[in-house]
Amino acid sequence: MKWAGSAARGVTRVGRSAARGVTRVGRSAARGVTRVGRSAARGVTRQKGAQVYAEERQRSIAELITSCGRVSVADLSTSYGVTTETVRRDLAVLDRLGVVRRVHGGAVPASALTVTEPGVGEREYIRAEQKDAIAAAALDYLPPSGGSAVLDAGTTTGRLAALLGGDRELTVITNSVPIAARLALFGGVNLRMLGGRVRGTTQAAVGEEALTALAWLRVDVAFIGTNALSVGHGLSTPDSDEAAVKRAMVRSANHVVVLADSSKIGREHLVSFARVDNIDVLVTDSDIDETDHKSLTDNGIEVVIA
Repeated sequence: MKWAGSAARGVTRVGRSAARGVTRVGRSAARGVTRVGRSAARGVTRQKGAQVYAEERQRSIAELITSCGRVSVADLSTSYGVTTETVRRDLAVLDRLGVVRRVHGGAVPASALTVTEPGVGEREYIRAEQKDAIAAAALDYLPPSGGSAVLDAGTTTGRLAALLGGDRELTVITNSVPIAARLALFGGVNLRMLGGRVRGTTQAAVGEEALTALAWLRVDVAFIGTNALSVGHGLSTPDSDEAAVKRAMVRSANHVVVLADSSKIGREHLVSFARVDNIDVLVTDSDIDETDHKSLTDNGIEVVIA
C-alpha cells in the first residue's frame, strides 16, 4: 500500500511536472508566435511604406515628364537618388498606366504621340518669351536684300514676320493668313500668298493650289514651324494636308531653318513631313535636353540656342 501510494504520488508529480512543462511550452510557443506576428507586421509595414514611397516617386516623375516634355533615365536617377534600374521600373509602371511613353534613354509624356493640335489663338501665348527669342535669333538666317524666303504658318514664324520691317527688300512666300496680313504692311516685302483651302485651326492655306505653286519655286531659305521633332520621326504634324504643304516648302528651299521651342523636341505627331537630314538649322531655346541637343548635332544639324 505504501508503494502504491508512493507510486500514485509519483504519477501525480510527473503529471504536474508534465503539465507545467506543457504550460511553459505553450507560453513559449505563444510568445514565439507573438514575436513572429510582430516581426511579420513590422515587415508588412516596412513593405507598405516602401510601396507608398515608390508611388509618390512615380507620381513626381510623371509630373516632371509632363512639365519638361522629355526626361532621361540618368537625370531621374540623380534627381531622386535611386539606381537607373529603379527608374526604369518606375517608367515601366507609368508606361503601363498610360501616363508616359518610354523612349530610348528616358520617357516623354503620353501625349507626345498625338493626332490633336491646339488652335492659333491658344498657341500664341504658350512659351511666348521663348518664341520671341527664337524669332529674334532667326533674323541672322535671312537672305541678303533681294533674296527670297518661305515663311511657314505658325506662331513662332509669325513673330519672325513681325521683325521683317526695315530697309531689306525680300520676296516672301507664305501660306499663313495672319502672316500675310502683317507682311502686307511692310513696303520692303514683295509678298506672295499661296492659295488653297484655309484650315481654321492654323489659318493656313493647304491643298493642291498651294502644292502646285510651291512645286515651281526655288527660294533661298525656308523658315519652317513644326508641332514635333524627333530623330526617328523627323518633323511632324497632326494634319496630312498641312504636312504636304510643309513638305513642299522644305523641298523648295536651298536652306531650311526650323523654328521650334524645346517643348516640341522629343515629341512625335501623326504625319512626318521631313527627315532630320533635311534640316540645316534648328533655332530653339535653352531648355533643350542635353541628350537631344547632342543627338541633333550628331545628325548634322546646327542647333542655335536663342
